[in-house]
Amino acid sequence: MISRIKALRFTVPAVALLVLVGLIGTSATSFAQTQSATPATNEKIEELVRLLDDPDVRAVLEAAKPAGADPELPAAAQIAEWEDGIRGHLAAILNAFPRLPDEAANGLDIVHSQIENHVFGMVWMLLGGLIALGFGAEWLFRRTVFGAPGNTIGANVHSTPRRGNLAASLLYEIAPLVVFTIFSTGVFLIVSWPPLLRLIVLTYLVAFIAFRLVAAISRIVLDPPADAGVDDDGASSRLIPLDDAEAHFWHRRLTVFAGYLLAGWATISLLSPLGFSDAARSLLSYLAGIGLVLLAIEIVWRRPGVQKATQASRARNWLLSIYIVALWGLWVAGLNGLLWLGIYALLLPRLLTVTGQAAASVSERRDAPTSANPFRTVLIVRGARALVVLLAVLWLGLIWRMNPNALTDSDSAISRLMYGLLHGIIILLVADLLWHMAKAYIGRKLETATVDGSVSAAEAARRGRLRTLLPIFRNILGVFIATVAVLIVLSGLGVQIAPLIAGAGIFGVAIGFGSQTLVKDVISGVFYMLDDAFRVGEYIQSGSYKGTVESFSLRSVKLRHHRGPVFTVPFGSLGAVQNMSRDWVIDKFMIRVPFDTDIAKVKKLLKGVGAELKADPELGPEILETVKMKGVEEIGDFGIQLSFAFMAKPGHQSVVRRRAYTMISQAFRDNGIDFAQPTVQVGGDEKSAAAAAPTTAMMRKKAAEPVQA
Repeated sequence: MISRIKALRFTVPAVALLVLVGLIGTSATSFAQTQSATPATNEKIEELVRLLDDPDVRAVLEAAKPAGADPELPAAAQIAEWEDGIRGHLAAILNAFPRLPDEAANGLDIVHSQIENHVFGMVWMLLGGLIALGFGAEWLFRRTVFGAPGNTIGANVHSTPRRGNLAASLLYEIAPLVVFTIFSTGVFLIVSWPPLLRLIVLTYLVAFIAFRLVAAISRIVLDPPADAGVDDDGASSRLIPLDDAEAHFWHRRLTVFAGYLLAGWATISLLSPLGFSDAARSLLSYLAGIGLVLLAIEIVWRRPGVQKATQASRARNWLLSIYIVALWGLWVAGLNGLLWLGIYALLLPRLLTVTGQAAASVSERRDAPTSANPFRTVLIVRGARALVVLLAVLWLGLIWRMNPNALTDSDSAISRLMYGLLHGIIILLVADLLWHMAKAYIGRKLETATVDGSVSAAEAARRGRLRTLLPIFRNILGVFIATVAVLIVLSGLGVQIAPLIAGAGIFGVAIGFGSQTLVKDVISGVFYMLDDAFRVGEYIQSGSYKGTVESFSLRSVKLRHHRGPVFTVPFGSLGAVQNMSRDWVIDKFMIRVPFDTDIAKVKKLLKGVGAELKADPELGPEILETVKMKGVEEIGDFGIQLSFAFMAKPGHQSVVRRRAYTMISQAFRDNGIDFAQPTVQVGGDEKSAAAAAPTTAMMRKKAAEPVQA
């Protein structure tokens, strides 16, 4: 149907061109007859062909087509294509029923004709012989490497290591399987086989090895106990948080399901060499798939925890059962794309959870991290989950590539959109893995960049700079990864990203003009970082703002005041910054003593105080230059002002100054030196009193005289 529509789409312009050529030819002929002129020259014909080949002329002719030229819409044609495909597929399956006995008899004839001695049981005898030889080699390997169960090595291997040591479990399960595979396939390759017999034996041997590999992986991950009803209180190498009963249940169901699936795959894949038609093979596949459906439904209803289920749980089990049957229906209808989407929707979330738990368990056993989110754990966990999703996406893409009509037509826009989505999922997975790895690495660096007293000053400065710049770099990196990933995904979906980038640039310029304050803050912050003006943990003061730097953003800094409040100050408002925590601090203080104090004695006492401070095991390492008396700073109204100073590490000057005050006060008290205090003296001499006596008597005399009218 689609091919006919496409052919018609290109036929209409061609017919129009032919009609136009015919009209031109007819007009030219009539014109030549009426004018009795000479035939058209070759130059005119070439000019006509050149005009018809012109893209502009073709575009005009295409636009001149009638509006109803297309017989049906592309969407309707696509739906009709799907319906025809499903009907044809189901009809072929139904028609294959009557032919099954004949095709089975034909297959047996082919087997008897190509296998020597015409003995069909020879296939199973040879396959059993190869498996027996492989098991024999495996038994010898176990006895040689691990020892017999009765001796010391065998007892150690067969008892505790498998249930407590992941490495021992891997060695115990995988190494013998490798020996089995090498020996059995080696014997198979040495012996000469008839072509059909070689194909049959090799297919079933590969299926058996794959089944054993699935069972070994299940034992490694689930670590089931030997008996389902016995709880093992010993150590376990189980990678998933399950109890023994649940581990035993899922191990048994997984191995049975894998064994049935691999046996069915091997059998169905051998039907084509035996002469079975594609419809017959599909029919037998669908019939065998009923067994998978029954196994899945049995798992749904008998999984641990549903024996005492509520009504809601039973309803959920019924819905899951119907969902599984619907998946089988999609498979029978040939809609493999929708089938795998349904399988992913059912199993992929749980598979990602289990993969993350197993990867986290492996990472903890390997590294025993000291922090909650180490780089290795994030790499293993996120990498394992991303690998599962990547394999799922690649498998779905392979299904659609092998069968383009499973969901959409290979040339349709929907198909290109689906492939673009698959590519976008891969890009987002890579971006997510890169982001979490970078964030974990930066977080690890921030944890190791804590400053304590055991590091040198240069190392402390380097760590402080890391604690300042790494959070800003982490935010910028996150924005960059997200932007690049989104642009790549849009490009894969067919969106032209060049106009988006140009529009983003114009929008950025407009934002810059409209938000000058914001741009000023961001640029100021960049230059503060380049100048290394302050770091996280340092105490700074700028204008009326002061406090310890706690964190940064792209436009502001958070300052924690020593009394508790937090100031969020934009970089553009900081101005000149006074850093009180860089390298060293000189602290000065004044003490007043009386005028008759012996200054030399005070200086001698201060030398002892400074030496004692320097020898203090707590404060000594924080003092760069001990307390010294600088001399007389000022002679005041009521005493002499002495100046003292010391050099200490930033942030410790207050503690040193308080201890120095205490020790100086004690030293002055022990040596009879007082601190100067302001005094007020009230009094007079005799001469002043004699001069004041006549004045007082005269004032009393005037007061006693009568007042004249």
